[in-house]
Amino acid sequence: MLHYSGTVYRPPSEAHSLIIQVTVGCSHNKCAFCNMYKDKKFSITPREQVLEDLRWARAQYPRVERFFLADGDALILPTDRLLEILGDIRALFPECTRVSTYASPKSILGKTPEDLSALHKAGLDFAYLGLETGNEALLQKINKGVTVAQQIEAGQKLKAAGLALSVTAISGLAGSNGDWQAHAMDTAKALNAMGPDFIALLTLRIYTGTPMADWVASGELVTPTPMELIREAKLLLEHIDCPGAVFRSNHASNYLVLAGNLNQDRDRLIAECEEALRGEAPLRKFVELGR
Repeated sequence: MLHYSGTVYRPPSEAHSLIIQVTVGCSHNKCAFCNMYKDKKFSITPREQVLEDLRWARAQYPRVERFFLADGDALILPTDRLLEILGDIRALFPECTRVSTYASPKSILGKTPEDLSALHKAGLDFAYLGLETGNEALLQKINKGVTVAQQIEAGQKLKAAGLALSVTAISGLAGSNGDWQAHAMDTAKALNAMGPDFIALLTLRIYTGTPMADWVASGELVTPTPMELIREAKLLLEHIDCPGAVFRSNHASNYLVLAGNLNQDRDRLIAECEEALRGEAPLRKFVELGR
């Protein structure tokens, strides 16, 4: 069977992908809002184990078209190691149509344009990058470990190398008592500069044991109400200019489901926010912000 260490995470769109754990944990693992990968220390999976997993999967499954390279930042691996893994996937699974991974800005910036182009040519097709916010002060507060300019540069590097790019932002990250307007507008500005293929707007969740949970407990951060979150999403959409990007706010954390293609559906998405703010659209009732 496949070797998995600790809890394994993947994006919702990778639900039908075969997950191969080429690294364990997250190379940064210090973000104030995140409780993922706290059950393990970052390490690199030995190549022999990765190859064993791939061979086991080949013997079990007649067809595997999509792979997701876990854990939190597979791109931190040396380029040669990644090229070996991609080569193994293509050799064992010629039917493969897509290989994707999470990618941290630091790991992207640690690769040369030639590295990223080589990885794309070898079969790395898709990367997920967590922007979270385009506001400099807020990005530093949540301890993302990079500047907004570095986030933008990372996204642009992936795009220039030919990879499809999905970027996430977190609604409510500034709290209702923070500068949510700056968070929304600056995030839109950063997204515009990155030019992603996909934009996922998530909703802030508060997890026990994180610095952000301490901020909520002390009153430093007040979690937004559903209407405040929708107001913020509307402001972000009013400032987004990402032609061709697929926009989704349909994660389990979201109160209002929004889905469309930018920029053509932007006015409709804004109108749906306005309808919800007037109380004329149903909101998800099962979502809770904290736990």
